[in-house]
Amino acid sequence: MIRKLTDAARRDWLRLARTENVGPVTFAQLIDRYGEASLALAALPDLARRGGRVSPLGVPPADEVLRELDAGHALGARLIVACEPDFPAALAALDPPPPVIWALGDAALLGRSIVAIVGARVASAGGQRFARGLALDLGAAGHVVVSGMARGVDGAAHEGSLATGTIAVLGGGIDDVYPREHRGLYERIVAEGCVVSENAPGRTATAKDFPRRNRVISGLSRAVVVVEAELRSGSLITARLAAEQGREVLAVPGSPLDPRARGTNDLIRQGAALCEGAEDVLRALEGVGLREPERPFAPAPASDADVDAVRERVAALLSPTPVSRDELVRAAGAPTAVVLAALTELALAGRAELLSGGLVAAL
Repeated sequence: MIRKLTDAARRDWLRLARTENVGPVTFAQLIDRYGEASLALAALPDLARRGGRVSPLGVPPADEVLRELDAGHALGARLIVACEPDFPAALAALDPPPPVIWALGDAALLGRSIVAIVGARVASAGGQRFARGLALDLGAAGHVVVSGMARGVDGAAHEGSLATGTIAVLGGGIDDVYPREHRGLYERIVAEGCVVSENAPGRTATAKDFPRRNRVISGLSRAVVVVEAELRSGSLITARLAAEQGREVLAVPGSPLDPRARGTNDLIRQGAALCEGAEDVLRALEGVGLREPERPFAPAPASDADVDAVRERVAALLSPTPVSRDELVRAAGAPTAVVLAALTELALAGRAELLSGGLVAAL
């Protein structure tokens, strides 16, 4: 539901988004269940206790949220929340979208047609030249280029699209410049493009932040182009996420003698479109719009007694290997609303992890 929040409601929304064990999926389920972030916040202690948590849930105090807002505003950044009209439509189409993003620079770029260019950090000179030229050509054709501001292909893609529109999605806060040698590039992107992050200003990225960053990169995009990538590469994660989100995926072919071509060649083998230049990307984008996610019918709220009866059964069915929530519902033999409510309580208690793509795993 698109709506404009009051300042107090925005603070509650951010506070819920920053609560321990509340990722995008849990956040969306809490908002679906309670309607307002303030009501979800009030329910959190009991939900976590019911899920089996003994220690208090880490809910940030109101003054901590105010400090985050002050820090972002001091940098000149904007907080954009998922339910408001100016939230990027491409991200809003995700199921679920990130609850909040910070944007520093020209946030209007987030509403334009966006193509991601990603690839190896230790990229070849030829790969960097290709990424820079592709970004330049896509910009000339009216598209904004998004990438992750990493070394190699990412940096080259930003350099090629600075004049026409570039977006850098960071794993840490919007002021977390990594690598350090990209300080100058970062400052140019802030001045001429846009920097985006899900995390609070001042936060340093950790390993677990990069998959979420990659999801935002693909989520903002109509298409993702992988220039160079080894078989175990974060760029391939971005490509997989893009495919799950209904985006176009393209890959630049390379020599079988170069390990950096193995990932891209494998993507082509699996059905990704071959990319030899901007013409291939533009052709892939013809007639392609954003696919709205298929959202299931919202069932009636589950009663506490019904959830109590199945919670431990649901917990016993979980394993570290992710399984779809639909499969879990079938295995539990309980109504969908009851199983989802139980999963939310288990997630708040730190016993389950609700993942994008409708998956859940034990913690």
